[in-house]
Amino acid sequence: MSAPKPAYSRILLKLSGESLLGKGSTGIDFATASSIAKEIKEVYDLGVQIAIVIGGGNIFRGSDGTAAGLDRVSADQMGLLGTVINGIALQDALEKQGVVTRHVSAIEIKALAEPFIRRRALRHLEKGRIVIFSAGLGSPYFTTDTAAALRALEIKADVILKATKVDGVYTSDPMTNAGAKRFERIRYLDVLKRGLRVMDATAVSLCKDNDLPIIVFNLRRRGNIKRAALGEAIGTKVY
Repeated sequence: MSAPKPAYSRILLKLSGESLLGKGSTGIDFATASSIAKEIKEVYDLGVQIAIVIGGGNIFRGSDGTAAGLDRVSADQMGLLGTVINGIALQDALEKQGVVTRHVSAIEIKALAEPFIRRRALRHLEKGRIVIFSAGLGSPYFTTDTAAALRALEIKADVILKATKVDGVYTSDPMTNAGAKRFERIRYLDVLKRGLRVMDATAVSLCKDNDLPIIVFNLRRRGNIKRAALGEAIGTKVY
């Protein structure tokens, strides 16, 4: 039997920092990181070029710092450093799966990660290396969702795969409203008009203006990253 054919040749996988939590409330669960790395390896083995944008909410969330009285810029900078820590952990987990990985930071921190240079990142992908983007865009006031949208456009990804803790986009928060309805497909404009929490408005607008689809799916179901890469009907497609 021939191997399944992926629906996309190059993907941008958006992972939240919380995806690395496991059962804890803060920090990194390395067994969870290893499990995610194994799933990413399954997609890599299909011949898909993979870039990843990682969040940092499991370590520090800028909005929490601001709520506690920190200056917004300082709080966001701390959050960006949290994503670098997660990038190091995810790179280690992927390389333990035998996948050559490059960690690229938007903040210059050469001892830990390469600086972001678009052409170099593209070359890594073309050579079959997984690229992890950390530190968002390197600037405060921009979320890692916006970073994911911009990086996906810069590397000419075919799709953004947004891994979350729910199985798609709903009319309201399914964690608090049992009657919330899931969309199988929804237009960018409807996401913006309804104020649905898919990605922030800047990220959705970037995708809309450049016709970049977003697939929102549940990371907690084993094999969903591969299903999304194969084009199976899971989660919600924002188009």
